[in-house]
Amino acid sequence: MNYTLDPELVPLLTALAGQAAGAPARERGDWKAIREAGTLGQAAMAALVPPVTGIRTATYFATAPDGARIELRWYTSRETMAPGPAVLYAHGGGMILGDLDAYDTLLSWYVAHSGVPFLSVGYRLAPEASGTMLAEDVFAGLTWLTGHAHKLAVDTARIAVMGDSGGGAPAAATAILARDRHVPLARQILVYPMLDDRNQSPDPAREPFLTWTYDDNYTAWKAVLGDTLGTADVSPVAAPARLSDFTGLAPAYIDTGDLDIFRDEDIAYAARLAAAGVPVELHVHPGVPHGWDRLAPHCGAAQRAFADRLRALAAL
Repeated sequence: MNYTLDPELVPLLTALAGQAAGAPARERGDWKAIREAGTLGQAAMAALVPPVTGIRTATYFATAPDGARIELRWYTSRETMAPGPAVLYAHGGGMILGDLDAYDTLLSWYVAHSGVPFLSVGYRLAPEASGTMLAEDVFAGLTWLTGHAHKLAVDTARIAVMGDSGGGAPAAATAILARDRHVPLARQILVYPMLDDRNQSPDPAREPFLTWTYDDNYTAWKAVLGDTLGTADVSPVAAPARLSDFTGLAPAYIDTGDLDIFRDEDIAYAARLAAAGVPVELHVHPGVPHGWDRLAPHCGAAQRAFADRLRALAAL
């Protein structure tokens, strides 16, 4: 199979390859190295988001099942008395890095352009937290949002969960928990989500274009799942692709890049949702790797993806 990189991204990936060539190689399993490099990368991507004004934020806390306090950040663009939609957001970072601050500019941009308020969840990261704990933290945010809906002018029938990359796992798992615990959820919006711990077989044809590698993927899932990685003991609340029954889940929007190692698992997840009668909107963007929209937000492929996501938000 021959893959072609989007011409608008050639200079960017060439520069990234040059930077990587001069950096020490990361050992497989070294989650600390990925966290250190990824934290710097997320800060750089945050700086690329076009600035917006008029966004208000407030800090709240939810309580996880084990009693831990989970920080929540509420973003709004205007005061309203009429109940409306809201989005619960799980940030990216392979479940081993990232925080609320790293996503401030992106979520402010989404709120400014959609008019929909967002609640960002500061879920605990692996390996300090593991297994289903990450999803339970995000679900605690959903429980909190539902419980405070009247105060925040939120219609509980119009709440969506959204997550990108590593945040896609706890976001999709929150949709599973919402179904199983009978909590209303209007939609799940999954941006190149990381869903399947079994995705460990490299595709050599895509290797030159990867911004999140198979070694990175192994390292992240190993941090989340420990010795259960790849075994039959993995819960779908930790790795949603392990789910067997997709019936009754919230309607889904999923997008991914053709040069992303998550492409096949994302397409498969969409197909299994559709087969279970769940409405699905799926986009596979050609010629772009993982995170292309954050790395090059002004390129045509990114603009198309952002426009589709804003349309999905507007439908709430």
